[in-house]
Amino acid sequence: MLERHAVTAADDELLETYARHEATVESGDYVGYRDVLAWALRGVCHAYRIEPSPEDSLAFSQSVGAWPPFADSAPALARLAKRFRLGVITNCDDDLFALSNRRLGVTFDWVVTAQQVRSYKPKPRGFEVALERMAVPHDRILHVAQSLYHDHGPAKELGLSTAWINRGGDRPGFGATPPASASPDLTAPDMATFASMALGNGEALRDVGAPRDGEWQRNVEAARDAERLR
Repeated sequence: MLERHAVTAADDELLETYARHEATVESGDYVGYRDVLAWALRGVCHAYRIEPSPEDSLAFSQSVGAWPPFADSAPALARLAKRFRLGVITNCDDDLFALSNRRLGVTFDWVVTAQQVRSYKPKPRGFEVALERMAVPHDRILHVAQSLYHDHGPAKELGLSTAWINRGGDRPGFGATPPASASPDLTAPDMATFASMALGNGEALRDVGAPRDGEWQRNVEAARDAERLR
């Protein structure tokens, strides 16, 4: 669409502009995620002094199911699901997440959507509902996410341990999320690496079943020790 209007913008600049407008919409009264996308698109377009057509807004608001996951996400989740129970807290509608989850191919034990709680992260309501549904001690939960703004900040405030999937590495900027600061308990460059750290080296020899108490904590600590020795 920007090309149609002869507008050029660097990817990082475009993502940061979108993140700013999406967060503004999500911070207000609840609207469905399709409306969030349409209003955020309008904000981005206005930042570049163009006007989206109704067809542009509709196409973008319906596009979630076509967004590809990172290539390592589905295999990593499949590995983790053999050992751990998995849940998701998503800033999405029920039906849109169902479309996205087809690409992930994993059955989550808990799914909490913004539509269900009528609230978007980083507001805490989605986390609070997830904790109510899981009904397990906080020290049995590890919240894994890429966004410091949407996930790590509120999760840490609720006393959860977190693992940061830092795909950006040392590159400046925050991508498609607003700037934020948080102190994750563990950092991995991608989901494949995180899965190996959480499962430990003996993954292939383990029986499928419920995780033993503190298993992920012990594996994470071992991974941290290995990192310190590098």
